[in-house]
Amino acid sequence: MYGRKACQLVKELASGEKGQLTPYNSDLFDQVIAECSQHHLELQSLIRKMQEEGLDVQTTRNADHYGALIHHLSLVRNKRCLMAYMYNRAEIIRSLIWKVGPVLPQQIQEKLSHTEEEYFKKHSGALQSYMSRLDLDLTVDMVPPKDPYIQVRVLDDIGVVLSDDKTTNFARHSMHFLKRTDAEQFISRGLMEELTS
Repeated sequence: MYGRKACQLVKELASGEKGQLTPYNSDLFDQVIAECSQHHLELQSLIRKMQEEGLDVQTTRNADHYGALIHHLSLVRNKRCLMAYMYNRAEIIRSLIWKVGPVLPQQIQEKLSHTEEEYFKKHSGALQSYMSRLDLDLTVDMVPPKDPYIQVRVLDDIGVVLSDDKTTNFARHSMHFLKRTDAEQFISRGLMEELTS
């Protein structure tokens, strides 16, 4: 039945947890693209057949017309499903920069297609360029903190350049008192954790 694979693609997207990426289903996506190509060929064939018979494609209502209509509507439906799949994934990818910063963790990168990785890099680059022009980091907390400094524990060895241009190496499991803006990007990537009192 026409459109079943495209429907599966959208159901897969809807069944995932809201705001979370499911692995990119390139196999099913390619199958839907192939089905679209087949619909296009069938549509062109039926229109050509009607024209060869000397029938007006716009006004004739015969089996070929209705067959062409079915292929056209199936093609449009598949395209809409593909667009919905890609648009929703793009929305999640755009929101990732606010959650995890400009570098994606490996477990998220594995879920992206090559073009989605490029999209994330370009979006991240554009945002970084904008923030550097403003000299303002927009990715930190939207709610003002009570204290601009926080205590953190380092979960993995990190070489860090802090905002005041001092280079410091943080040893694993060491604890430090840092500016929230310096620590936030590492907390979001899972390299540090905030210690609460």
